[in-house]
Amino acid sequence: MAADAKGLSLLETLLMSALVFAGTSQLVALQLWSDPAPILAATLACLVINLRLAPMGAALAPALDRLSGLRLWGTLAVLVDNSFALMVAEIRAGRRDAAFLLGASLAMWAVWMVTTLLGHAFGAAVRLPPDHPVFFASVAALMSILVPLWRGWSDVFPWCVAGLLALCAQGLGLGAPWPVLAGALGGAATGAALDRHRNRGRA
Repeated sequence: MAADAKGLSLLETLLMSALVFAGTSQLVALQLWSDPAPILAATLACLVINLRLAPMGAALAPALDRLSGLRLWGTLAVLVDNSFALMVAEIRAGRRDAAFLLGASLAMWAVWMVTTLLGHAFGAAVRLPPDHPVFFASVAALMSILVPLWRGWSDVFPWCVAGLLALCAQGLGLGAPWPVLAGALGGAATGAALDRHRNRGRA
């Protein structure tokens, strides 16, 4: 719907979803979209937002350390927040099959493509006000990712740090993608520091 509002054709929208496959990045790129398209600015914004995938990929090392070459980079190419959360739950349960991560990611890619097509085809028939409750759906979906990641109250502090940093960046007037990046990297660093401290205590 957002792409249609910016004048992108169905083919252009499907190509964006197929090649970028990152909802937040697509929305940020569309917010910056104009004529002529700001290719460099949009690319930089998407790069900054997707930097959060670097610590996510590192966290999956127990499942990915046996892969190399095309198998490794192909799996990482379709990594998204939802498949990351599912794979973390698998690793914590003692299962480390990287094929599960690839399968989950590809299934989500297929659903993403179908819903992109439906949204573009029928989005014009739905005109909702900006504050309509349905727009909370994407936020609710992201919040649901926290469920399989939950290990106990020790997880609350890094999550709070991530949220506060994102809010601070937003409050300072830093637009997208800086709040997302500040929250992602700050929360990841806090979680890593706490895990290291706990591991030292056990040693």
